[in-house]
Amino acid sequence: LLLVRVKDRQGYSHLTCARSKDGKTNWQIDSKPTLEADRSKGEAIFGLEDPRIVWLEKRQEYVISCVSFCDGVADEPPGVSLIATKNFSSFKRLDRPLIPPNKDASLFPKTFKGRYALIHRPIVEGRADIWISFSPDLKNWGDHRVLIPAGHRSWDETKVGLGPQPIETPEGWLIIYHGVRKTASGSIYRISMSLLDLDTLQLIHRSKEWVLGPKEDYERVGDVDDVVFPCGAVVNKKTNELLIYYGAADSVVGLAIADLDEIIAYLKTC
Repeated sequence: LLLVRVKDRQGYSHLTCARSKDGKTNWQIDSKPTLEADRSKGEAIFGLEDPRIVWLEKRQEYVISCVSFCDGVADEPPGVSLIATKNFSSFKRLDRPLIPPNKDASLFPKTFKGRYALIHRPIVEGRADIWISFSPDLKNWGDHRVLIPAGHRSWDETKVGLGPQPIETPEGWLIIYHGVRKTASGSIYRISMSLLDLDTLQLIHRSKEWVLGPKEDYERVGDVDDVVFPCGAVVNKKTNELLIYYGAADSVVGLAIADLDEIIAYLKTC
């Protein structure tokens, strides 16, 4: 199952379920929106974007983190919404975790010393770094710290942001993220990866290079040119394939496939 962002002709975004038996072919997209902005919960009419789905073991339910725009706040900045579900047919809004502007967020599927952990991307003093925060109840958040700073290399000097949900591996938590560089002709969004310690969630390995950038025509030209922007990923346990689902030029959804062992082996050299 994927939650795909669909923008209607009024310019409003909603999230709609798409299903495939093998995660690669014969996708069936629901005819009606699965999730739309809820103004009673402070979500502006512009809609919902960039969903990440995590199964929370402690709560025995899925929690979707997505970008929503803050209704009633000056300039309606982006914020993070958390939405819980067990079946993708009925949903419950949880409290907004952090003040705006904020986006590119996902929970970890596990708790750490009894606390939930959330990766997110606020704007702090003009910097767009990836942060991590902790909460005992998904309501009160603290111990905020920078996890992955922007500007590691020139290709991600402008900003970085989380891609899909964190993926647990024997060697650490795999973090897939995007990095942005501004050029004379516009911004370029590329994908890279890092590993966090399984227990402390400290950064232990980070690629010095981007691993996937816009190359194909549908990645180079679209509503927003030169963008590959990942939000979903799954590991096929039978084949050990890592499937990464990404927005291409803000117009279509692409799929990139890699061998997970090769990815981890590469990161351990960084």
